[in-house]
Amino acid sequence: MTKETDLYAPIKALFEEQGYEVKSEIGALDVMAIHPAAPDDPVVVELKTTFALALFHQAIARQKLTDWVYVAVPRKPGKAFQSGLKSNLALCRRLGIGLITVRLKDGHTEIHADPGPYAPRKSKSLKARLLREFAKRQGDPNSGGATRTGLVTAYRQDAMKLRDHLAEHGACKGADVARATGVTRATTIMRDDHYGWFEKVSLGVYDLRAQAAAPEKT
Repeated sequence: MTKETDLYAPIKALFEEQGYEVKSEIGALDVMAIHPAAPDDPVVVELKTTFALALFHQAIARQKLTDWVYVAVPRKPGKAFQSGLKSNLALCRRLGIGLITVRLKDGHTEIHADPGPYAPRKSKSLKARLLREFAKRQGDPNSGGATRTGLVTAYRQDAMKLRDHLAEHGACKGADVARATGVTRATTIMRDDHYGWFEKVSLGVYDLRAQAAAPEKT
């Protein structure tokens, strides 16, 4: 069973290689390191066997003492850890906290982030996509906090309009469906058939699949 103390020797070695003097359990600190060139600017490292809210609470508290605060956790194999590492690395950067992982089988350490001010990069493309979805969404058909499965998006609302039209009128040309429903991408939606509702019966003509359910209501 992994213990926090298993992380200490590799962390101590990491900072000693950089010229620090390292000691453990100074007051409430797991690890404290001081460099001769900056004796009044210590480095603090909080150790945990896994990412946890308590770890970040401790690190934030240590920022009252110094700007140089790291958290350290064991590095584990597998996609689950990699996903968690990515998310927690983003959180560390947001908080201005450094992040170190330790591979316990050989003591290898990796500094994923150093402490520093947070400067997020805005995603213009993501913002534009979400604004488009907001503008196209008719009404507010979902409940906040719901799972992704079954969510009514603007795309789904358009597909439902097409399905309603075909249910009432039968097989139609894509261009006719677009004019009747106001869904300009009607042909593309029916051709891609994301929900398994549509089938192509001839060139440019689509109908509902036999197994398609009765049209939904938003």
